[in-house]
Amino acid sequence: MARAGVAARYEQILDPKVLEAFRRGLRRMNPGMLLIWRLGLGWTADLWPGGFGRLMVIEHVGRRSGARYRTPVNFTRDAGRVYCVVGFGPHTDWYRNVLARPDIAVWLPDGRWSAHAEDASDDPRRLHLMRKVLVDSGFAAPLIGLHPRRLGDEDLDAATASYRLLRITPLWREDAPDGPGDLAWLWWPVGAVLVAGRLARCVRRCR
Repeated sequence: MARAGVAARYEQILDPKVLEAFRRGLRRMNPGMLLIWRLGLGWTADLWPGGFGRLMVIEHVGRRSGARYRTPVNFTRDAGRVYCVVGFGPHTDWYRNVLARPDIAVWLPDGRWSAHAEDASDDPRRLHLMRKVLVDSGFAAPLIGLHPRRLGDEDLDAATASYRLLRITPLWREDAPDGPGDLAWLWWPVGAVLVAGRLARCVRRCR
């Protein structure tokens, strides 16, 4: 693919109206993604990296408000650490929160981890790691016009010039009363209702 073609496509993606529409779409999806984790189904976030991608949740604290936020992001694993991409550039609010308070928590498919985050945009392996994250984003990267398996290094570097790369080091697993799985108890009443309905249908058929 010619570099000019990539640049033209990327300029279209960077159109403010397109970016804002994409942000709004992600905001609408985030509560649903969080609910999956809270229902105890976080383990499904790593089942099909090539399709749905790998997902984790970053718990971060507002640099001004002090409020706690949860942001679902795609990630990849490399040498015991996890990496994610900040696709909307260095002014992204959650990214600035993480830089201001890098001691965070992450919800990974195997549970909640206390972690430390740092910017890795100057890492010599940046392009390799960036490609890994985009590949592990499943359908998300192609959705915005990036095809990490097809693009050469030069084109990928040009297309992701404004992206930031975040390195997260998980430290230890910990539980939290409102962490992943805190709503898993809902499966019991839901299951009971389903079983009761099934039994009621069986009784009606037997009469």
